[in-house]
Amino acid sequence: MSGAATYGGLFVAAFLAATLLPAQSEAALVALIALGERSPWALVAMASLGNTLGSLVNWAIGRQAERFRGRRWFPASDRALERAKRWYGRYGRWSLLLSWVPIIGDPLTLVAGVLREPLWSFLALVALAKTARYAALAAGTLALG
Repeated sequence: MSGAATYGGLFVAAFLAATLLPAQSEAALVALIALGERSPWALVAMASLGNTLGSLVNWAIGRQAERFRGRRWFPASDRALERAKRWYGRYGRWSLLLSWVPIIGDPLTLVAGVLREPLWSFLALVALAKTARYAALAAGTLALG
């Protein structure tokens, strides 16, 4: 597989995994690192970029959520949104450091948009969290390698 296809595929997988669509990118990252054909840290960078930008889509949807909430195609249930709002209300922007956590992370990024978290702090905290997760996966894969 070419470098462009490898990095592009990982970017797309990570991007989709960060949206509220059901997707998973961790296995792809671990498999690509285990193959040893690409720089692990370039793979981490690509996955982190894709995942952060996917979360940015959630934030942007959140900015418009009240207009679309309740429609059948809306990507988060009222229950998930209310749970994320409570969490976000309790811990504020720092809860975005948990944006990498399955199930709660994606709704948190959407709620950050609903609650008008500034773009600069959103991107900084989400990028830090997502990159730390992928770096930990890469380090673990390399250590087991």
